[in-house]
Amino acid sequence: MSKKLLKSGMIVSAMTLISRVLGLVRDVVVANLLGAGTSADVFFFANKIPNFLRRLFAEGAFAQAFVPVLTEYQEKHTSDETRELLSKVAGTLGLLVTVVTLVGVIASPVLSALFGGGWFVAWLNNEPDGAKFELATVVLKITFPYLWFITFTALAGSILNTRGRFAVSAFTPVFLNVAIIAAAMFFAPTSSQPEITLAWGVFWGGLIQFLFQIPFLLREKALVKPSWGWNHPGVVKIRTLMIPALFGVSVSQINLLFDTFIASFLMTGSISWLYYSDRLLEFPLGLFGIAIATVILPALSRNHVNAEGDGFGKTMDWGIKAILLLGLPAMMGLIVLAQPMLMVLFMRGAFTINDVQMASYSLMAYGSGLLSFMLIKVLAPGYYSRQDTKTPVRYGIIAMITNMVFNLIFAIPFGYVGLAVATSMSALLNATLLYRGLHKAGVYRITKPTMVFFLKAVVSTALMVVVLYYLLPSQSQWLEWGLALRAKALIGLIVVGAMTYLVGLLALGIRPWSMKRGV
Repeated sequence: MSKKLLKSGMIVSAMTLISRVLGLVRDVVVANLLGAGTSADVFFFANKIPNFLRRLFAEGAFAQAFVPVLTEYQEKHTSDETRELLSKVAGTLGLLVTVVTLVGVIASPVLSALFGGGWFVAWLNNEPDGAKFELATVVLKITFPYLWFITFTALAGSILNTRGRFAVSAFTPVFLNVAIIAAAMFFAPTSSQPEITLAWGVFWGGLIQFLFQIPFLLREKALVKPSWGWNHPGVVKIRTLMIPALFGVSVSQINLLFDTFIASFLMTGSISWLYYSDRLLEFPLGLFGIAIATVILPALSRNHVNAEGDGFGKTMDWGIKAILLLGLPAMMGLIVLAQPMLMVLFMRGAFTINDVQMASYSLMAYGSGLLSFMLIKVLAPGYYSRQDTKTPVRYGIIAMITNMVFNLIFAIPFGYVGLAVATSMSALLNATLLYRGLHKAGVYRITKPTMVFFLKAVVSTALMVVVLYYLLPSQSQWLEWGLALRAKALIGLIVVGAMTYLVGLLALGIRPWSMKRGV
């Protein structure tokens, strides 16, 4: 099982790597074009709202509820019954998301006022920042239909994942990045409002993602005619699992929206600095955390459905060890190399050294929570695979309320950096509660070998940090160098850091490639 999971994880990671690299290229192009000013704040704001709903209707709550039920149908029902389930799910979800999309486009001024309260207040008082509210309303009308496209894209991806076709859904985000890059490079420079041009890039990127999935569904004989099925037994089971998961799985997204709301009252650039920090955080999170979670959910679901003895615990343990192996060095690497990475990737055009410094503070704050974010991605499937969505919801509510309290505590003295600190702290609490719940229920307990593995990974990571700090050039040196020298130095530091970490692991008796063998 572990060898199969490793192969699937490597496939997803490889496809995700391509997507994440293009995502970084996209952000580099956007940073060069918009910097961290008004246009950037508005564009990132207008992207966050449909992306938040995407977590509800698509990749988050829906996938966590749909995959276990679809796995059960594929294991215990006929192919006709499985196709009927797909038809009812597509029709029911499709109608609901169509209504939400139409409402979102029509009510974009209300959404802009709700989530951009600071801008709305400025608009009411005829202050300069009021222009952000008017612009956000227009841009949101263009980006909101992305929700419709990505919902069906995620539905198709979930179907393909349950059949072991992980590469297709992992590669699909590439098309969104390509569309935005094309809009930024070829159309936005000649536009008086480049943020609107980029919004159209989001729209077309969503459409292409949706169309790309169709041939693969045909090949799997999973392309069905949608039909309404609110009371179909499978749909009832999915929505019963999904309704509580709507909240639980989207806690981090709700927190980010709350961060955006508070940031709209802060200085111009706060939303953009948080965005660029979050994008760098998402690179290792998607490459490792989400990839591992994607491949273990179907495996955990099969373990549960087929009652495969200790297979469930072994799969969970494999996921935890994989996260520790990759997450610890990635977390510390983000913190130590925050400014150099921002300089190399974004410091050009409208993105200044001041933006680098400001964004580096929030990146270090976000980076401190990377391991927690990754653990949540692996621990949550331990509940969803057993069709238990209520327990993570309780923990999610606690984490979200705690995050809001932390926001109010830290945002006043530390501004936007305090928002990032609050998010990381609430993620740590969420991960702790998820593990504690699995432990108390006797579903999964970290084994002694895994604890030893963790301690050895911590020692190896500490060695890596010491070496990086010793070799890290001063900020004045980074500023004196051109882009080529900066990139060369950053790549050298990353390679040296990775090699130091690997040497530390080997010296302590850990062979990373042994993960392909059983736990």
